[in-house]
Amino acid sequence: MSDDRGFTSVPDPENPGWHTWQLNDPTRFNSWMFPKLLVRADPDGKARLRMFPEHRHTNLGNNIHGGTVMALVDIALFACSRMLGIIEAGTAVTLDLNVQFIGAGKPGVPCDAVTELLRETRRLVFLRGVVEQGEGHLVAAFSGTIRKPTAPR
Repeated sequence: MSDDRGFTSVPDPENPGWHTWQLNDPTRFNSWMFPKLLVRADPDGKARLRMFPEHRHTNLGNNIHGGTVMALVDIALFACSRMLGIIEAGTAVTLDLNVQFIGAGKPGVPCDAVTELLRETRRLVFLRGVVEQGEGHLVAAFSGTIRKPTAPR
């Protein structure tokens, strides 16, 4: 659904069970860096944001660049929180983000940030997760805190 929060998330007909996750403004960072993102809630209570790494996402070693991984994780905090029904996205902000790089990610293989809720308070959401490719190949682990959107006055 497209709305005044600036993003569109609708079921993706090419990937049953997945929703698109795109900003409406193609000139902003998320849209430029990740032309296609998919998100879904999993039966285990976690949610995952999927990117499709291309050459532009790699470093000189032909591995996914660490900055790409960190950007994916930052977007996952919001996209996955929305899929889990915690926030409606919009003007929430990242308060902290910790990433531990575990293994090299490769272009051409879908890459998922799998996110779980640790705790929710009135204003804050505490999350953690892993970035993985394929079955069991860990690229990174992460934790982060977001501040929920402020209600309009």
